Order: sequence, then C-alpha cells, then structure tokens
Amino acid sequence: MQTMKAFVRTDATSGNVEIADVPIPAVNDDEVLVQVEAFGVGIHDRYFIPRNVDFPFPIGIEGAGKIVQLGNQVTDFAVGDRVIFTTSFQPKGGSWAEYAAANQATLIPMPDHLTFQQGAAVHVAGKTALESMRALDLNKGDSLFIAGASGAVGTFVIQLAAAKGIHVAGSASARNHDYMTSLGAEKTVDYHDADWQKQVNEWADGGVTAALAIQPGTGKDSLPVVKDGGKVITVSGDQLEGERGITVQQMSHHQDTHKDVIQLVHDIADEKIKLVIEKEYPFEQGLEALKKTETRHARGKLVVTTP
Repeated sequence: MQTMKAFVRTDATSGNVEIADVPIPAVNDDEVLVQVEAFGVGIHDRYFIPRNVDFPFPIGIEGAGKIVQLGNQVTDFAVGDRVIFTTSFQPKGGSWAEYAAANQATLIPMPDHLTFQQGAAVHVAGKTALESMRALDLNKGDSLFIAGASGAVGTFVIQLAAAKGIHVAGSASARNHDYMTSLGAEKTVDYHDADWQKQVNEWADGGVTAALAIQPGTGKDSLPVVKDGGKVITVSGDQLEGERGITVQQMSHHQDTHKDVIQLVHDIADEKIKLVIEKEYPFEQGLEALKKTETRHARGKLVVTTP
C-alpha cells in the first residue's frame, strides 16, 4: 500500500493534529487523485471532519495541484491538468496531504499564470465572500459595515462591494487600516476603540444599509451601526435577535456559486481582484500556519506548500 505524509486528526475528541504517514486515498469513478502542491489554511480546518471516520484522518478543505489519476467517469479533465479543488467533509480525508481525492464537480481549472499557492488560497474565502454578497443583496449607493474586514473573506468582500459602488466601512486592528483602504474601504475603525460604533454611525449618517459579521461574536456589536429596517448577515453562525426592524440571517451555501467562484478565479488571474496571501509556509510548518489562522489576526490568506 502506497503511503503519503498528511496532517491528521489523531482522534475524535482531542483536536490534536500531527504529521503522519497514511495511505494515499483511492478514487471513486467520479473523482480524481490530485498531487497537492499547496493547500489553504482555514479557521475550522482542525475541527471540520465528518462523523464516524477512521483515524488518523487527514484534515483540510481546499488546495491546488496536478491531477495524477482519473476515475472512470471523469471526462472533462486529464492527467497533468492543474486544478483548484475542495474536499469538504469527505470520509477519505482532506487537502492537508501530499495527495487528495476530489470529486470532479469541485474542480476548477487553474489559469496558466496563477501559482499553486494562489490557487489554494481562493476557494473557501472566495465562495464565502460571494455568498455573503448574495445574502447582503446591496446596490450601488448602499453602505456596508464589515466586522473583521482584514481577513481572507473580508479582503474579497471589500473589493466586490466597492466594485458595485457600495460604500464600505470595516473594522480591524489599527495596523490593518491602510490595507483595508487600499482594497476600497472608505471608512476604517479599530474595534479596540470604545466609540467605534459612533464613528461608523457618523460616517454613515445614522447607520449603514447592512452589516456583515464575519468573526464570531461580532453580530451583536454590529447591530447598533445598522439603520432601522436594515440587515445583518452573519458568517460564523452568531445567534441574535433583530431590533428596530433589522433582519438578521445566516449566510447560506448554494451549489450554483461554483460558477461564480470560477469567474472569481479568472478575475484574480486578470488582476481585476486582488488575492492577498499574508504568508506561505513550508509543509513542516503547517501547524504553525494553523495556529496563526486560529488567532483570527491573519491578513488575507495563509497557505502551505507541500514537499
């Protein structure tokens, strides 16, 4: 049995992750085997695993690499193709490995001049940003407050909103304010400041049209900056009651967003949208990258390159 190195959860309860040698996954008829060149680092990678799986279990959701094997029903891709892929919640393991099995429906052909590191950084944050924009449903001239705007999702949302003519305000630590402004934010606030909500309300003349709460616990704090009858969209699943006619809803996932992610990849390749990778880590430092992301203080995306 051929084996590979992978970052694995060692059991169902402890959350412990370590490097181990595990079998290379077999592919089903509608899957491909990808030689992983790089994988994206996500805030939930340590914990997003299916139930009732065998351990050690390779973690991870997104990556980029070259196809080395095709299932019998795969017709639109060939061995050697460079692809972006996702592996969310599949029992045979994820992307934090030298090889990963991926369903052909998740694959995105990589434009020639994108690096594997860039490809690995797009899918999860990009899809979340696109689905957040769909839920917000804003128009030119509307205003948006983004809580936790300097991370991977916020980096995309700022640009997508500004491109539609939406006025964007965002919160982050002070060191990220120039960064957010460079992406298109018109107003930046430091969530450490006691009066940051007042600052946003003064900028938005009584409240923004909508708020996007990316980080856990930020939904409640975002309510006071939204005008009466506005909207709060939560990414992290915050449960809160609306007030003053404000609608509160959780961002939801849609299958047809895949085609929008493909377009986003091309927009990044064409430099219409900026993809920001704060740091690329070598494989052996993958746990360091995971811990950095778990602090929720990363700017843009972190990626890990495989050997």
